[in-house]
Amino acid sequence: MSADHKTRILTVCGTRPEAIKLAPVVRMALEDSRVAHRLCVTAQHRQMLDQVLALFRLAPDDDLDIMRPNQSLTDVTSAVLHGVGAVIEQWKPDWVIVQGDTTTAFSAALAAYYRQTRVAHVEAGLRTGNILSPWPEEGNRRLIGQIATVHFPPTEWAADNLRRESFPEAMIQVTGNTVIDALHWVSAQLADAPDDGRFAFLDPAKRMILVTGHRRENFDGGLERVCRALATIAARGDVDIVYPVHLNPNVQQTAKAVLGDAPNVHLIPPQDYLPFVQLMQRSYLIVTDSGGIQEEAPALGKPVLVTRDTTERPEAIEAGTARLIGTSAEALISAVTELLDNSQAYAAMAQAKNPFGDGAASGRIIDRLVKEWSGQ
Repeated sequence: MSADHKTRILTVCGTRPEAIKLAPVVRMALEDSRVAHRLCVTAQHRQMLDQVLALFRLAPDDDLDIMRPNQSLTDVTSAVLHGVGAVIEQWKPDWVIVQGDTTTAFSAALAAYYRQTRVAHVEAGLRTGNILSPWPEEGNRRLIGQIATVHFPPTEWAADNLRRESFPEAMIQVTGNTVIDALHWVSAQLADAPDDGRFAFLDPAKRMILVTGHRRENFDGGLERVCRALATIAARGDVDIVYPVHLNPNVQQTAKAVLGDAPNVHLIPPQDYLPFVQLMQRSYLIVTDSGGIQEEAPALGKPVLVTRDTTERPEAIEAGTARLIGTSAEALISAVTELLDNSQAYAAMAQAKNPFGDGAASGRIIDRLVKEWSGQ
Protein backbone atom coordinates (compact mmCIF):
# COMPACT_ATOMS: atom_id res chain seq x y z
CA MET A 1 0.00 0.00 0.00
CA SER A 2 1.35 3.47 -0.90
CA ALA A 3 2.03 5.92 1.91
CA ASP A 4 -0.73 8.28 0.75
CA HIS A 5 -3.40 5.56 0.36
CA LYS A 6 -6.13 5.57 2.94
CA THR A 7 -7.67 2.29 4.01
CA ARG A 8 -11.08 2.15 2.36
CA ILE A 9 -13.69 0.74 4.73
CA LEU A 10 -17.33 0.04 3.86
CA THR A 11 -19.56 -0.54 6.90
CA VAL A 12 -22.92 -2.21 6.26
CA CYS A 13 -25.85 -2.30 8.68
CA GLY A 14 -29.59 -2.71 8.41
CA THR A 15 -31.16 -3.14 11.83
CA ARG A 16 -31.31 -1.11 15.02
CA PRO A 17 -28.97 -3.44 16.99
CA GLU A 18 -26.40 -3.37 14.20
CA ALA A 19 -26.59 0.41 14.00
CA ILE A 20 -26.09 0.78 17.76
CA LYS A 21 -23.09 -1.53 17.79
CA LEU A 22 -21.52 -0.18 14.62
CA ALA A 23 -22.15 3.53 15.26
CA PRO A 24 -19.08 3.93 17.51
CA VAL A 25 -17.00 2.00 14.95
CA VAL A 26 -18.18 4.32 12.16
CA ARG A 27 -17.54 7.41 14.26
CA MET A 28 -14.03 6.15 15.02
CA ALA A 29 -13.39 5.49 11.32
CA LEU A 30 -14.60 8.96 10.33
CA GLU A 31 -12.24 10.54 12.85
CA ASP A 32 -9.21 8.51 11.71
CA SER A 33 -7.06 10.30 9.12
CA ARG A 34 -5.80 6.94 7.84
CA VAL A 35 -9.29 5.86 6.75
CA ALA A 36 -11.69 6.65 3.91
CA HIS A 37 -15.08 5.45 5.10
CA ARG A 38 -18.45 4.76 3.51
CA LEU A 39 -21.65 3.77 5.34
CA CYS A 40 -24.20 1.59 3.54
CA VAL A 41 -27.57 0.84 5.14
CA THR A 42 -30.03 -1.76 3.92
CA ALA A 43 -32.90 -0.45 6.09
CA GLN A 44 -33.93 -3.95 7.16
CA HIS A 45 -35.39 -1.97 10.10
CA ARG A 46 -36.34 1.36 8.50
CA GLN A 47 -37.72 3.56 11.26
CA MET A 48 -35.67 2.16 14.13
CA LEU A 49 -32.48 2.28 12.07
CA ASP A 50 -33.00 5.94 11.16
CA GLN A 51 -33.53 6.85 14.81
CA VAL A 52 -30.20 5.36 15.83
CA LEU A 53 -28.29 6.99 12.98
CA ALA A 54 -29.77 10.37 13.90
CA LEU A 55 -28.81 9.92 17.54
CA PHE A 56 -25.19 9.17 16.64
CA ARG A 57 -25.20 11.97 14.03
CA LEU A 58 -24.47 9.65 11.14
CA ALA A 59 -25.78 9.85 7.58
CA PRO A 60 -25.58 6.89 5.19
CA ASP A 61 -23.68 7.26 1.95
CA ASP A 62 -25.78 4.49 0.39
CA ASP A 63 -29.36 3.68 1.43
CA LEU A 64 -30.66 0.52 -0.22
CA ASP A 65 -34.14 0.76 1.37
CA ILE A 66 -34.77 -2.91 0.66
CA MET A 67 -37.86 -3.70 2.71
CA ARG A 68 -41.17 -4.49 1.03
CA PRO A 69 -44.41 -5.87 2.52
CA ASN A 70 -44.47 -9.59 3.35
CA GLN A 71 -40.88 -10.28 2.31
CA SER A 72 -39.37 -13.66 3.11
CA LEU A 73 -35.82 -14.17 4.35
CA THR A 74 -34.97 -15.26 0.81
CA ASP A 75 -36.25 -11.93 -0.54
CA VAL A 76 -34.25 -9.93 2.03
CA THR A 77 -31.09 -11.95 1.38
CA SER A 78 -31.38 -11.47 -2.38
CA ALA A 79 -32.02 -7.72 -2.11
CA VAL A 80 -29.03 -7.15 0.18
CA LEU A 81 -26.79 -9.36 -1.94
CA HIS A 82 -27.55 -7.35 -5.08
CA GLY A 83 -27.56 -3.94 -3.41
CA VAL A 84 -24.38 -4.25 -1.38
CA GLY A 85 -22.68 -5.99 -4.28
CA ALA A 86 -23.30 -2.96 -6.48
CA VAL A 87 -21.84 -0.63 -3.84
CA ILE A 88 -18.73 -2.80 -3.52
CA GLU A 89 -18.23 -2.86 -7.28
CA GLN A 90 -18.62 0.91 -7.51
CA TRP A 91 -16.47 1.93 -4.51
CA LYS A 92 -14.00 -0.98 -4.29
CA PRO A 93 -13.36 -0.97 -0.53
CA ASP A 94 -10.39 -2.67 1.09
CA TRP A 95 -12.64 -3.96 3.88
CA VAL A 96 -16.34 -4.60 4.42
CA ILE A 97 -17.39 -4.49 8.09
CA VAL A 98 -20.45 -6.44 9.21
CA GLN A 99 -21.74 -6.98 12.73
CA GLY A 100 -23.40 -9.87 14.45
CA ASP A 101 -25.84 -12.27 12.90
CA THR A 102 -28.57 -10.54 10.91
CA THR A 103 -29.65 -11.34 7.39
CA THR A 104 -28.09 -8.02 6.38
CA ALA A 105 -24.75 -9.02 7.91
CA PHE A 106 -24.67 -12.44 6.28
CA SER A 107 -25.79 -11.21 2.87
CA ALA A 108 -23.33 -8.28 2.89
CA ALA A 109 -20.50 -10.63 3.83
CA LEU A 110 -21.48 -12.95 0.99
CA ALA A 111 -21.58 -10.02 -1.45
CA ALA A 112 -18.05 -9.10 -0.38
CA TYR A 113 -16.85 -12.69 -0.70
CA TYR A 114 -18.20 -12.93 -4.23
CA ARG A 115 -16.03 -9.92 -5.08
CA GLN A 116 -12.97 -11.19 -3.18
CA THR A 117 -13.16 -8.29 -0.76
CA ARG A 118 -11.98 -8.74 2.82
CA VAL A 119 -14.67 -9.08 5.49
CA ALA A 120 -14.28 -7.95 9.11
CA HIS A 121 -16.78 -9.58 11.46
CA VAL A 122 -17.57 -7.50 14.56
CA GLU A 123 -19.01 -9.52 17.47
CA ALA A 124 -17.71 -12.78 16.02
CA GLY A 125 -17.68 -16.15 17.71
CA LEU A 126 -21.06 -16.16 19.46
CA ARG A 127 -22.57 -19.64 19.48
CA THR A 128 -25.46 -21.53 21.05
CA GLY A 129 -24.55 -24.86 19.47
CA ASN A 130 -28.05 -25.21 18.01
CA ILE A 131 -28.31 -23.96 14.44
CA LEU A 132 -32.07 -23.45 14.87
CA SER A 133 -31.87 -21.43 18.12
CA PRO A 134 -31.91 -18.55 17.68
CA TRP A 135 -33.08 -18.82 14.09
CA PRO A 136 -31.82 -17.65 11.63
CA GLU A 137 -29.16 -15.82 13.65
CA GLU A 138 -27.12 -18.86 14.68
CA GLY A 139 -26.81 -19.98 11.06
CA ASN A 140 -26.00 -16.47 9.87
CA ARG A 141 -23.10 -15.94 12.27
CA ARG A 142 -21.59 -19.35 11.55
CA LEU A 143 -21.72 -18.68 7.82
CA ILE A 144 -20.18 -15.21 8.23
CA GLY A 145 -17.36 -16.87 10.16
CA GLN A 146 -16.48 -18.98 7.12
CA ILE A 147 -16.28 -15.85 4.96
CA ALA A 148 -14.53 -13.39 7.27
CA THR A 149 -10.88 -12.44 6.96
CA VAL A 150 -10.60 -11.15 10.50
CA HIS A 151 -12.80 -11.94 13.49
CA PHE A 152 -13.44 -9.51 16.35
CA PRO A 153 -14.94 -11.58 19.20
CA PRO A 154 -16.12 -9.48 22.15
CA THR A 155 -14.84 -11.89 24.83
CA GLU A 156 -12.39 -14.74 25.34
CA TRP A 157 -15.33 -17.17 25.44
CA ALA A 158 -16.33 -16.11 21.94
CA ALA A 159 -12.71 -16.30 20.79
CA ASP A 160 -12.44 -19.85 22.16
CA ASN A 161 -15.44 -20.84 20.04
CA LEU A 162 -13.54 -19.70 16.95
CA ARG A 163 -10.38 -21.52 18.04
CA ARG A 164 -12.36 -24.74 18.48
CA GLU A 165 -13.60 -24.28 14.92
CA SER A 166 -9.93 -24.15 13.80
CA PHE A 167 -9.74 -20.49 12.82
CA PRO A 168 -6.09 -19.35 12.96
CA GLU A 169 -5.10 -17.29 15.98
CA ALA A 170 -3.77 -14.58 13.67
CA MET A 171 -7.33 -14.00 12.38
CA ILE A 172 -8.77 -13.45 15.86
CA GLN A 173 -8.62 -10.34 18.07
CA VAL A 174 -10.65 -9.95 21.26
CA THR A 175 -11.88 -6.36 21.42
CA GLY A 176 -14.67 -6.14 23.99
CA ASN A 177 -18.19 -5.41 22.79
CA THR A 178 -18.83 -2.20 20.87
CA VAL A 179 -22.24 -1.87 22.54
CA ILE A 180 -20.39 -0.73 25.67
CA ASP A 181 -18.72 2.00 23.56
CA ALA A 182 -22.18 3.04 22.37
CA LEU A 183 -23.63 2.95 25.88
CA HIS A 184 -20.86 5.20 27.21
CA TRP A 185 -21.47 7.71 24.41
CA VAL A 186 -25.23 7.78 24.93
CA SER A 187 -24.95 7.97 28.71
CA ALA A 188 -22.83 11.10 28.28
CA GLN A 189 -25.56 12.62 26.10
CA LEU A 190 -28.20 11.78 28.72
CA ALA A 191 -26.17 13.38 31.47
CA ASP A 192 -26.43 16.71 29.62
CA ALA A 193 -30.07 16.34 28.52
CA PRO A 194 -33.02 17.74 30.50
CA ASP A 195 -35.80 15.36 31.55
CA ASP A 196 -38.47 15.69 28.86
CA GLY A 197 -41.16 14.07 31.01
CA ARG A 198 -41.99 11.33 28.52
CA PHE A 199 -42.07 8.73 31.32
CA ALA A 200 -44.09 10.81 33.76
CA PHE A 201 -46.71 8.03 33.83
CA LEU A 202 -44.39 5.92 36.00
CA ASP A 203 -45.09 5.83 39.72
CA PRO A 204 -41.87 6.73 41.58
CA ALA A 205 -43.04 4.64 44.54
CA LYS A 206 -43.05 1.47 42.40
CA ARG A 207 -40.11 -0.51 41.07
CA MET A 208 -40.09 -0.60 37.30
CA ILE A 209 -39.59 -3.79 35.26
CA LEU A 210 -38.51 -3.18 31.68
CA VAL A 211 -39.54 -5.81 29.12
CA THR A 212 -38.61 -6.50 25.52
CA GLY A 213 -39.62 -9.48 23.40
CA HIS A 214 -39.43 -10.07 19.68
CA ARG A 215 -37.62 -13.35 18.86
CA ARG A 216 -39.14 -15.44 16.07
CA GLU A 217 -38.67 -18.67 18.02
CA ASN A 218 -40.98 -17.32 20.74
CA PHE A 219 -43.91 -16.64 18.38
CA ASP A 220 -45.25 -20.18 18.78
CA GLY A 221 -46.66 -19.77 22.29
CA GLY A 222 -43.54 -18.56 24.10
CA LEU A 223 -44.35 -14.86 23.93
CA GLU A 224 -47.91 -15.49 25.10
CA ARG A 225 -46.61 -17.38 28.16
CA VAL A 226 -44.24 -14.54 28.98
CA CYS A 227 -47.07 -12.02 28.71
CA ARG A 228 -49.31 -14.09 30.99
CA ALA A 229 -46.52 -14.18 33.56
CA LEU A 230 -46.12 -10.41 33.32
CA ALA A 231 -49.83 -9.92 33.95
CA THR A 232 -49.55 -12.00 37.11
CA ILE A 233 -46.49 -10.08 38.29
CA ALA A 234 -48.14 -6.73 37.61
CA ALA A 235 -51.10 -7.75 39.77
CA ARG A 236 -48.82 -7.54 42.83
CA GLY A 237 -49.47 -3.81 42.70
CA ASP A 238 -45.98 -2.70 43.74
CA VAL A 239 -44.39 -2.67 40.28
CA ASP A 240 -44.75 -0.82 36.99
CA ILE A 241 -44.09 -2.94 33.90
CA VAL A 242 -42.98 -1.05 30.81
CA TYR A 243 -43.03 -2.93 27.52
CA PRO A 244 -41.92 -1.09 24.35
CA VAL A 245 -43.72 -3.37 21.89
CA HIS A 246 -41.83 -4.36 18.75
CA LEU A 247 -43.49 -3.40 15.47
CA ASN A 248 -43.71 -7.01 14.27
CA PRO A 249 -47.46 -7.81 13.97
CA ASN A 250 -47.00 -11.13 15.80
CA VAL A 251 -45.57 -9.29 18.80
CA GLN A 252 -48.14 -6.49 18.66
CA GLN A 253 -51.11 -8.87 18.53
CA THR A 254 -49.96 -11.07 21.42
CA ALA A 255 -48.90 -8.23 23.72
CA LYS A 256 -52.13 -6.29 23.25
CA ALA A 257 -54.35 -9.36 23.59
CA VAL A 258 -52.80 -10.51 26.88
CA LEU A 259 -51.60 -7.26 28.45
CA GLY A 260 -53.74 -4.56 26.84
CA ASP A 261 -56.04 -4.21 29.87
CA ALA A 262 -53.64 -5.38 32.60
CA PRO A 263 -53.19 -2.93 35.48
CA ASN A 264 -49.70 -1.52 36.07
CA VAL A 265 -48.61 -2.56 32.55
CA HIS A 266 -47.62 0.15 30.09
CA LEU A 267 -47.46 -0.96 26.44
CA ILE A 268 -45.58 1.81 24.65
CA PRO A 269 -44.18 2.21 21.14
CA PRO A 270 -40.61 1.12 20.37
CA GLN A 271 -38.27 3.72 21.80
CA ASP A 272 -35.36 5.55 20.26
CA TYR A 273 -32.07 4.36 21.71
CA LEU A 274 -31.57 7.43 23.93
CA PRO A 275 -34.88 7.10 25.83
CA PHE A 276 -34.45 3.33 25.90
CA VAL A 277 -31.15 3.76 27.71
CA GLN A 278 -33.00 6.12 30.03
CA LEU A 279 -35.54 3.35 30.71
CA MET A 280 -32.74 0.87 31.39
CA GLN A 281 -31.16 3.29 33.83
CA ARG A 282 -34.48 3.78 35.61
CA SER A 283 -35.46 0.10 35.73
CA TYR A 284 -35.13 -2.22 38.70
CA LEU A 285 -34.69 -5.32 36.54
CA ILE A 286 -35.07 -6.27 32.88
CA VAL A 287 -36.91 -9.17 31.22
CA THR A 288 -35.80 -9.70 27.63
CA ASP A 289 -35.08 -12.07 24.77
CA SER A 290 -32.68 -9.54 23.24
CA GLY A 291 -29.01 -10.34 22.87
CA GLY A 292 -27.74 -6.77 23.10
CA ILE A 293 -29.57 -6.00 26.33
CA GLN A 294 -27.80 -8.93 27.98
CA GLU A 295 -24.61 -6.94 27.34
CA GLU A 296 -25.84 -3.43 28.10
CA ALA A 297 -27.76 -4.01 31.32
CA PRO A 298 -24.78 -5.33 33.33
CA ALA A 299 -22.91 -2.11 32.55
CA LEU A 300 -25.78 -0.28 34.27
CA GLY A 301 -26.02 -2.70 37.21
CA LYS A 302 -29.41 -4.14 36.17
CA PRO A 303 -30.23 -7.85 36.59
CA VAL A 304 -31.43 -9.51 33.38
CA LEU A 305 -33.87 -12.42 33.06
CA VAL A 306 -33.53 -13.95 29.60
CA THR A 307 -36.71 -15.43 28.12
CA ARG A 308 -34.94 -17.85 25.81
CA ASP A 309 -33.93 -21.50 26.02
CA THR A 310 -30.38 -20.81 24.85
CA THR A 311 -28.03 -17.84 24.77
CA GLU A 312 -24.93 -17.08 22.76
CA ARG A 313 -23.80 -14.84 25.63
CA PRO A 314 -23.07 -17.31 28.45
CA GLU A 315 -20.51 -14.86 29.85
CA ALA A 316 -23.41 -12.94 31.38
CA ILE A 317 -24.84 -16.12 32.89
CA GLU A 318 -21.44 -17.17 34.27
CA ALA A 319 -20.76 -13.69 35.65
CA GLY A 320 -24.14 -13.73 37.41
CA THR A 321 -25.51 -10.62 35.70
CA ALA A 322 -28.15 -12.60 33.77
CA ARG A 323 -30.24 -15.72 34.25
CA LEU A 324 -31.63 -17.96 31.52
CA ILE A 325 -35.34 -18.45 32.28
CA GLY A 326 -36.95 -19.73 29.08
CA THR A 327 -40.59 -18.95 28.37
CA SER A 328 -42.28 -20.87 31.17
CA ALA A 329 -44.73 -18.55 32.91
CA GLU A 330 -44.09 -20.24 36.25
CA ALA A 331 -40.30 -19.93 35.94
CA LEU A 332 -40.52 -16.23 35.05
CA ILE A 333 -42.92 -15.45 37.89
CA SER A 334 -40.64 -17.28 40.34
CA ALA A 335 -37.46 -15.52 39.15
CA VAL A 336 -38.99 -12.03 39.17
CA THR A 337 -40.57 -12.60 42.58
CA GLU A 338 -37.22 -13.66 44.03
CA LEU A 339 -35.50 -10.52 42.75
CA LEU A 340 -38.29 -8.29 44.03
CA ASP A 341 -38.52 -9.90 47.48
CA ASN A 342 -34.96 -11.08 48.19
CA SER A 343 -32.50 -8.19 48.47
CA GLN A 344 -29.49 -10.51 48.66
CA ALA A 345 -30.43 -12.31 45.44
CA TYR A 346 -30.93 -8.95 43.76
CA ALA A 347 -27.59 -7.56 44.96
CA ALA A 348 -25.75 -10.66 43.77
CA MET A 349 -26.90 -9.96 40.21
CA ALA A 350 -26.82 -6.17 40.25
CA GLN A 351 -23.28 -5.97 41.61
CA ALA A 352 -21.72 -8.69 39.46
CA LYS A 353 -18.90 -7.59 37.16
CA ASN A 354 -19.80 -6.76 33.55
CA PRO A 355 -17.89 -9.24 31.33
CA PHE A 356 -18.35 -7.36 28.05
CA GLY A 357 -15.56 -4.82 27.93
CA ASP A 358 -14.20 -1.38 28.71
CA GLY A 359 -15.76 0.83 26.02
CA ALA A 360 -12.66 0.99 23.80
CA ALA A 361 -13.49 -1.77 21.31
CA SER A 362 -14.08 0.50 18.30
CA GLY A 363 -10.58 1.94 18.35
CA ARG A 364 -9.07 -1.54 18.45
CA ILE A 365 -11.13 -2.60 15.44
CA ILE A 366 -10.22 0.33 13.19
CA ASP A 367 -6.56 0.20 14.18
CA ARG A 368 -6.38 -3.50 13.31
CA LEU A 369 -7.98 -3.00 9.90
CA VAL A 370 -5.61 -0.15 9.00
CA LYS A 371 -2.54 -2.07 10.12
CA GLU A 372 -3.68 -5.32 8.49
CA TRP A 373 -4.19 -3.59 5.16
CA SER A 374 -0.95 -1.60 5.30
CA GLY A 375 1.09 -4.63 6.32
CA GLN A 376 2.25 -3.12 9.61
